[in-house]
Amino acid sequence: MPKPTRRRFGAIRKLPSGRFQARYRAPDGLERRAPETFDTKTDAEVWLTQIEADLTRGDWSDPDAGAVNFQEYALRWVAERGLAPTTEELYRRLLRLHVLPGFRQWDLDEITPPRVRTWRAERLETTGAATTVAKTYRLLKAILQTAADDELIRRNPCRIKGAGKEEADERPIATIEQVDALADAVGPRWRLMVYLAAFASLRPEEQAELRRPDVTVDDGVVVLRISRASPELTTGRRVTGDPKSQAGKRVVVLPGFLAVDVRRHLDWFAAKEPDGLLFVGERGAPFRRSTFGRRWRRARATVGLPPTFRFYDLRHTGNTLAADTGAKLKDLMVRAGHSSQKAQLIYQHSTLEHQRRLAADIDAHVRDRRAGGKQSGGDARHA
Repeated sequence: MPKPTRRRFGAIRKLPSGRFQARYRAPDGLERRAPETFDTKTDAEVWLTQIEADLTRGDWSDPDAGAVNFQEYALRWVAERGLAPTTEELYRRLLRLHVLPGFRQWDLDEITPPRVRTWRAERLETTGAATTVAKTYRLLKAILQTAADDELIRRNPCRIKGAGKEEADERPIATIEQVDALADAVGPRWRLMVYLAAFASLRPEEQAELRRPDVTVDDGVVVLRISRASPELTTGRRVTGDPKSQAGKRVVVLPGFLAVDVRRHLDWFAAKEPDGLLFVGERGAPFRRSTFGRRWRRARATVGLPPTFRFYDLRHTGNTLAADTGAKLKDLMVRAGHSSQKAQLIYQHSTLEHQRRLAADIDAHVRDRRAGGKQSGGDARHA
């Protein structure tokens, strides 16, 4: 009777139960076994053939590498990224509220595409906040992509097309009359904050760190130099540093009508020290988001704007007003402190009033050309 040939790769043995077990020697020198037994010897041979093929192609990965708890990995991922404080705060909040409730109990290699799809569907149904779910999905995808790059998992299980794309409603803008009314309603100490957001497109955290040397008033022309920002975290702690992006460091020339407000604010309300903050409370301390928030909400209600209109939407208003002037995209990006065209294009709304002015300009241009064509004896239709 011929002696059975020995397998070139791996080994198979029949267990007392009648099922078959497959094992092989991995590149790390350890013996690995199939995660389950097989009904037939042929099934075990097929599995070993697949493993051998993965080794040949360089696609083999340690089957135990992904046995890392997702929560531990995700929290370490955030801590090691060197994120800006506001971004780190956002990521930790998204993890705590939306990601970890669905995945904290799983190891990395147990998170599968079906589980990701189920989790996303449940978050959409539970929260109804598609924008937040999109942000959360992008965070989960980024964490798991790093796990794939670390060779802890073979492939990122986040594969839902378009799931990370935000389809947020277009933010509202205020009219010039509403901006003036808000400035009056918020009170003399804070009215310039309203105007700098609406007519200079300054972010709240940029205004929080404006100081006297950053303001130049020369022959009625006011110039602001933005070089620092001081965002306030939800804990109340301020984190002072560079602006949101490198483009945030910029020079902004204010419209001439703001010169009087700037002079009055410097004389009446700014900290008196040579390097004093532009915006401080009545006792001279940096303004707090909570204190200003109460005044802002009362002013918003007085003017009749909806509760969904945020102070940050004044910057949205300012960027839209700037875009409506017909300025070049690059000039708009510099003024708003945007580093990408995509960010600036968000603010280039086509409002009804803008469309009316555009139609009027076209009407005047066509009428002028037609009138010129008739005077020269040409066919107006071909002017």
